[in-house]
Amino acid sequence: MSEVTLYLADEAAMIGFGGRLAQITQGVGVIFLEGDLGAGKTTLSRGLIRGLGHVGAVKSPTFTLVEPYENASFRAYHFDLYRLVDPEELEYLGIRDYFEGDALCLVEWPGRGKGFLPKPDLTITISPHGGGRSLHLAPRGSRGESWCTALALEFK
Repeated sequence: MSEVTLYLADEAAMIGFGGRLAQITQGVGVIFLEGDLGAGKTTLSRGLIRGLGHVGAVKSPTFTLVEPYENASFRAYHFDLYRLVDPEELEYLGIRDYFEGDALCLVEWPGRGKGFLPKPDLTITISPHGGGRSLHLAPRGSRGESWCTALALEFK
């Protein structure tokens, strides 16, 4: 399986895609989210975190760098590294601890944490396309490959 490109027509479709991605990942793994400001990275994250079973608000971690979401059945961490000045700041945050164990880690602006982040299972690049969004899914390992295979069959 190689890379997959999908088109989503609107915000509702992005949230629905995030919910399906939550089911496929089973709440475990590392996903990098790339795209310009306003591309839909946080919207996708919101759909994914709600798809895992979170019922409260899902806010952007732009100012906190990380928002944790946990309950009895899952642990998810949503990172937004846009305001990160130096990747070394992630060491002070205890970044390695978040990626241990069975958790799902969503990382917006991963390039700003280069050298301090683990290899992702999947990189999703979001860009405007007509009135909707184009999502380019690039697997970075066997886990990401299986996710892409399942999503390509469903969203073709």
